[in-house]
Amino acid sequence: MTDAKSFSTEIAAVIARSANAKVTVCGDFCLDAYWFIDQNTKELSLETGLPIHQVRRAAYSPGGAGNVVMNLRSLGVAEVRAVGVLGCDIFGDELLRSLSAAGVNVSGFLRPEKWQTLVYAKPYADGAELNRLDFGAFNEFPAALEDALMANLETAAKASDVVVINQQIAALMVTERLIKKINALAARLPKVLFIVDSRDYAQHFAGVALKINTREAARVLGSPTHPGAVVSQAEAFGYATALSKRMGRPVVLTRGEHGLVTADGDAVFAVPGIQLLGKTDPVGAGDTVVAAIAAALGGGSPLTVAAKFANLAAAITVRKVQATGTVSVAEVLAAEAPDYIYEPELADSPRAAKYLPDTEIEVIREKARQGSIQYAIFDHDGTISTLRQGWEKIMEPMMLQAILGDQAARVPDQVYKKVVAEVKTFIDKTTGIQTLAQMKGLVGLVREHGFVPAGQILDEHGYKAIYNEALLEMVRVRIRKIERGELAPNDFEIKGARQFLESLHRAGVKLFLASGTDEADVQAEARVMGYADLFTGGIRGAVGDLKVEAKRVVLERIINSGGITGDDLAVIGDGPVELREGSKRGAFCLGIASNELCRYGLDLTKRARLIRAGADLVVPDFSQYKRILPLLGVSA
Repeated sequence: MTDAKSFSTEIAAVIARSANAKVTVCGDFCLDAYWFIDQNTKELSLETGLPIHQVRRAAYSPGGAGNVVMNLRSLGVAEVRAVGVLGCDIFGDELLRSLSAAGVNVSGFLRPEKWQTLVYAKPYADGAELNRLDFGAFNEFPAALEDALMANLETAAKASDVVVINQQIAALMVTERLIKKINALAARLPKVLFIVDSRDYAQHFAGVALKINTREAARVLGSPTHPGAVVSQAEAFGYATALSKRMGRPVVLTRGEHGLVTADGDAVFAVPGIQLLGKTDPVGAGDTVVAAIAAALGGGSPLTVAAKFANLAAAITVRKVQATGTVSVAEVLAAEAPDYIYEPELADSPRAAKYLPDTEIEVIREKARQGSIQYAIFDHDGTISTLRQGWEKIMEPMMLQAILGDQAARVPDQVYKKVVAEVKTFIDKTTGIQTLAQMKGLVGLVREHGFVPAGQILDEHGYKAIYNEALLEMVRVRIRKIERGELAPNDFEIKGARQFLESLHRAGVKLFLASGTDEADVQAEARVMGYADLFTGGIRGAVGDLKVEAKRVVLERIINSGGITGDDLAVIGDGPVELREGSKRGAFCLGIASNELCRYGLDLTKRARLIRAGADLVVPDFSQYKRILPLLGVSA
């Protein structure tokens, strides 16, 4: 199981060990400069007559190898040394000041007179990044400077457990000539782990560990891929294994949103990507990965544990928009067990589905079962009931109106379409969580877009009230038709759901209903539908507290009751939240990819969502419940 307690214990142990690591970072130290231009000020230069770009705010942070160093310090590594070259300019002064203030040993820096500090200057206007300005691309690296750098590197390496070589700028400082000297130094210091993160020259290193992305790995191995190409997990395993055998050292292969793969000889390990809500910014994520790997390995953690740690750290970094990301010990310790993304390639390829013979039961992962399940937790809306079918068509326009406010009818089409796409993506990613949590996310979107004056922005409770009123009116109409006999409960049931519930109930399985809908509402709707009495474990829903997630509460109550294993428990739902929570705890996860409009048949969007969330089986409905029951150890 990957429950919150075991996860936090493992992460805390990694951090505690990492504090004792001694790490040196050598390479391209850069300064990232962020200049935020105010587009509302209109002024022309008296000298040229050209528009003046007025910078309202400027921010500076160490980038490149500097960001690796800052990540090491923020992750609690006490002893960090920096070896590199800075210019005798104001940018070099700022970079040196930042690193010194962070407690980095900067005695390994050289500052030749003709060197220009490497700077990535990033102007922003109206939230968009403009053309970047780069400094330092024309520096020259003479042999005397190279010798002095290597002397400093050897001194630092002898006092370290790990040395990170970070190369960002092609043909500048980390040259093929210097690489030969680094390889020789690594061979002379076999007890020191050298980890190389090189954009352009990884193929020239030997006897070192590599942190490398899939594109770079494919190029190094002579099979370059085009930008945007999807590399399968099988291919990633092959790349990592081949590189590890070539280097004789471990390899960490980053796969973007698909996570990490590590290889140490023939031993290969995959860490899935992590589901992230909201906007992300990948700047600095690779630096966080290599820093976390160095910290963990330097502290004595196993490679597989180091990879999980690095994956988590990078997931925190990418949430920091318009900044060179670092992650702190406090942020890592506060993180919950990740919502991993499982089987992304299968999720995106219905053609690759494998079914039980003569069924519509898709097998994602085969699980050996011992005995019958004792407990089953069901989601409600879209899993059993369709009383709330169409909720997205109510939430989407409501969110659009909340974000755009009085500007809804006046914004340009391009802006309107962008907001629509953002809202659709947000709803898709948050399906199944508490409505209140979705509305809290909406508050963030309203503030971010800035169409509504701050004083007119509601809190999550205010927006929920607006949404709930529109949704409940639709639900009330349907309930009244049931009460008048114009429609029957089974007109709002996923096909076969009642028979499935009754079969489990007769078999002695204790049933629970857990929903993101308000508790009073889901209880009332279950009574109207006529199956409330089957849920002898109780019916739980949202209680107006973001800290209380009904699905998690029910799972934890069952697990904590004592002696419960994954074989005893099934989680059944059409949303990712319940399946992720079940998967973390080793439960058998049955995904219901229901077409709510028809009440039977497969919804491909749901299928993909459920596979990514950790489903073991995916079915379109319960019409083949007699074939599903034996898979749970229950007689049909």
